[in-house]
Formats: sequence, structure tokens, C-alpha cells
Amino acid sequence: MAETKGTDAVEETESAIAANKPDSDASDHSDGCFRLSAVQLDPQSIQPANAETEHERSVAIYDLVEENSFQPVGHDEGGPYRLDLSMIERKLVLDIKRENGEQIATHILSLTPFRRIIKDYFLICDSYYEAIKTATPSRIEAIDMGRRGLHNEGSQILQSRLEGKIITDFPTARRLFTLICALHWRG
Repeated sequence: MAETKGTDAVEETESAIAANKPDSDASDHSDGCFRLSAVQLDPQSIQPANAETEHERSVAIYDLVEENSFQPVGHDEGGPYRLDLSMIERKLVLDIKRENGEQIATHILSLTPFRRIIKDYFLICDSYYEAIKTATPSRIEAIDMGRRGLHNEGSQILQSRLEGKIITDFPTARRLFTLICALHWRG
């Protein structure tokens, strides 16, 4: 009888553990569906660039698609999503579709809150690339810390501007901010 109670207790414990485990479909849903599967920069919105800049843009897109968390507010069915980024009349356009092309939402954001941070970010990036050539490692590190700080600030602004529209985690906001800079760059 003691063995039966012990077996029953083990079975109850196993049932309780199984009940609290996330359903494999649910965990796949949050990891696989609320994310971007493709990102495209509108070619009309960006200036032609040298090979190095084009490579940086491609890497930024690859990094974003590879790892992101992206959920349009009010769209609980999930994606994955395609995101087309463009600029129209100095405004950022985020056009969101499902992989099958079904339109989900289009958000238009003023770039005014980003102007100073993007300008400062480009200036410090220029300083960083110049410093790499001749500066001491400690100077390069100091400039890079400033660059990362500005990148973080821009990402925080982006997250606040997306509030009520798109839910992202901070690393996704950082990668999106990189692409906004790529769109904003005018040579």
C-alpha cells in the first residue's frame, strides 16, 4: 500500500509538471510567429553607397532577421512578418505584411525625435572609423562606448515611438535603429 501511495504521488507530481510545461505549439508560436522573417529597405529611400556600406546594410538586415522579437499590437494571430522600411517626406514608413503578402499594418513615424541622435551617431561613427586608423586602443574604446551609448539612446526612442503599435525587445529595437540610420544616411 505504501508503494501505491508513492507511485500515486510520483504520478501526481509528473502530471503537475506536465501541466505547467509550456505546450510545444505555444512555445513555437511565441518564438517562431512573433518575429520578422524578411526585411527590405526601399531602394528609392536610400542613396547609392559604396560596397562597404552596402555590406553593412546587408549584415544589419541579416542580423535582424536572424534574431528578433516583433509583434504588431492587436495582431494576436502571429506571423512571421515581412517588414518594408522606407522614407516618405522625411517620415519613416514601416509596412508590415505576413509572409504570404497579407497586409497587417502600415505605421508612419516622424523622424524629428531621431534627428539629433542620428546626426550625433553619424559624427561619432566617423570619429570611430578615423580613430581605428591611428588612435590608441583606450581612445578607440572610449569612442566606441560613446557610439554604443548613442545607439542605445536611439533604440530607446524607437521603442517609445513604437509603443502601442509594435512590441519589440531591446535587441530588436537596436537592430531596427541601425536600419533607420541606413535609410536616413544621405552620403
